[in-house]
Amino acid sequence: MAKLTISLAQMNIALGDTRKNVALMEKWTAEAARRGSHIVVFPELWSTGYALDQSRELASVLNSGVFNEMSGAAAQNKVCVVGSVLEKRGLEVANSAAFFKPNGQMLGVYRKMHLFRLMEEDKWLQPGASPLAMDLPWGGTGLAICYDLRFPELFRRYAVDGAKMIIIPAEWPIERVEHWRALLVARAIENQCYIVACNAAGQIGTAVFGGHSMIVDPWGKIVVEGGETPQLLTAEIEMDAVDDIRRRIPVFEDRRTDIYG
Repeated sequence: MAKLTISLAQMNIALGDTRKNVALMEKWTAEAARRGSHIVVFPELWSTGYALDQSRELASVLNSGVFNEMSGAAAQNKVCVVGSVLEKRGLEVANSAAFFKPNGQMLGVYRKMHLFRLMEEDKWLQPGASPLAMDLPWGGTGLAICYDLRFPELFRRYAVDGAKMIIIPAEWPIERVEHWRALLVARAIENQCYIVACNAAGQIGTAVFGGHSMIVDPWGKIVVEGGETPQLLTAEIEMDAVDDIRRRIPVFEDRRTDIYG
């Protein structure tokens, strides 16, 4: 699959209101499918926002609750659906990004490894323990969540393992939106892969999130970028560009792993 159409669902999340957020997820998944999208990406914690003090009540066990809603939307609209939600794991809760295939099957789940202390994630959530790289029709695809963007080691691990795309659901505050924009472009350039990043937008509780969801190509060019208000963005990308750019500047062949691992 050389050409791929992707939608980014830049939501204004209703804090703690799962029913309202699920209804919007279903509406925007249907619209993404109508536009011919192969994938629709939702933000970090799209079903609840940062209502972490209610995390145990709002979290869903895998294959139930919000995970079932995502699976149903994927199957009904024959489109891949990905986004992060609160996952109940025994007595713990994780910030988990699940990837659903167009038949509704969950291909994998990535649990956020780097917890963001400024939002008290370390107080309420259990960190993940491993990356998630998936073999998809368009090529290797990795998942990361929000604060993970500040840790280039994770992205390089994905790229070295063959990822051609890395998907990032996020709730990135507006006061640091220039960090978001710069780091997304940097991760794309240094790893010569597509970066597909969906942020929340607008006031959610006491915080204001910055939008500027975007897709960046392996050359660092921004394919599409949102503003600071809720919107569904859609763009087509050319996956063959990854191999072309990796041939033009053979970064991975020139790495000095004998020195820095």
